[in-house]
Amino acid sequence: MHRILLCAVACATAAPIAQAQDSLPQMRDELKKLQQRIDELEGRVKDAESTATQAATQASNRPQSESALNPAVSVILNGVYANLRRDPTNYRINGLIPTMTDVAPPTRGFSLGESELAFAANIDHNFRGTLIGSISPDNDSIGVEEGTIQTIGLSNGFTIKAGRFFSAVGYQNQIHAHAWDFTDQPLAMKAFLGGQLNEDGIQFRWVAPTALYWDLGTELGRGRAFPASLSNGGKNGARSLNLFTHLGGDVGQSVSWQTGLSHLRTNPSDRRYDDVDSLGNAVTNSFSGTSRLWVIDGVLKWSPNGNPTYNNFKLQGEYFHRKEDGSLTFDTLSRALANGLASQQSGWYAQAVYQFLPQWRAGYRYDQLSSGTVNLDTSGSGLTAADFPILAGYKPKKHSVMVDWNPSEFSRIRLQFARDYSRMGEPDTQMFLQYIVSLGAHGAHRF
Repeated sequence: MHRILLCAVACATAAPIAQAQDSLPQMRDELKKLQQRIDELEGRVKDAESTATQAATQASNRPQSESALNPAVSVILNGVYANLRRDPTNYRINGLIPTMTDVAPPTRGFSLGESELAFAANIDHNFRGTLIGSISPDNDSIGVEEGTIQTIGLSNGFTIKAGRFFSAVGYQNQIHAHAWDFTDQPLAMKAFLGGQLNEDGIQFRWVAPTALYWDLGTELGRGRAFPASLSNGGKNGARSLNLFTHLGGDVGQSVSWQTGLSHLRTNPSDRRYDDVDSLGNAVTNSFSGTSRLWVIDGVLKWSPNGNPTYNNFKLQGEYFHRKEDGSLTFDTLSRALANGLASQQSGWYAQAVYQFLPQWRAGYRYDQLSSGTVNLDTSGSGLTAADFPILAGYKPKKHSVMVDWNPSEFSRIRLQFARDYSRMGEPDTQMFLQYIVSLGAHGAHRF
């Protein structure tokens, strides 16, 4: 019985072994074909990697297209209709040495105000670039309003910005025209900063790691614009220095505030302005010396529970104090008589804007300047104070009220009335109808 079972098991085992021996050549062929297929796939992978490497090398050697950079692009259109009682071509601010730039109101009738074309993008992980062009309505030329590179990779609260930028002197100076709460700048901005100071230079800023917002900064510039002057071609190094600091925070959920202090020091050389002499003849005078300007600013904002959509209120003000010492040259194109000059002048403004409905705001602004003390040494020149009529004692002031409609964040229509006492004699009654529209994405505005 056992022998029978053993024979049966042996027969059953021998059959599969015989079949496996018969299939070995076939299995070897299939394995060889599989190895060939693997070798083929590996070759295709190597070819693909080589092609990708060549394409990447060629792409790196080609200049990147504008679409590859994908900058944010925006256009701001700003139009004004002005109705003025007094001729704006004769505008001047009596009692203060005038600027070299035009700070007069817009021309009468319809005009295209200063429009803006802006490009902005991150350059890499270290820098961000911004270029803002200002389109002049008078001669259809395009000037560079701001063109900067700014660090985004520095640590410990440090930031460096270089190029052309609006100086951080005071508060209003850093705000672009389309974001102003009124159609025009305050009188103090016109008298002490030529309307708006944008400087070529470098800015260093440090934000402290504190619960309250606190920053410290300095700017070194070449002094390209009023209150400095580049009429003599400029010089190596910095010709203007600005030191600034800001402190701000919140009071509960509804109130936020910020205050600042700035000191701007420049050295104007042959800074010219037009005037008339005691006989009424037109003359061109110039100032050379040292100009020092101090600015104190403050801003208070309120919105219910921090939501400004329906109602919000903004209170803003600045105080300016300027001291200048140097030489005032009378009639530079003819007699060129030098006179010693020492002056201390000041000015301030305060404004309030209230959004009383989701799309409607109203505001009021009061401006006042003081000619202060002007000590002019005319001994030996044969001149008198009557030959410098624009420096006669005066306190210019101005009242402005406005209401604007903001159907969206991209459009604004404003109506403004003003009573301007900048010039001696009859005050100027002004009415402005303004539209501001934004085409494309635009960066957030400062606090």
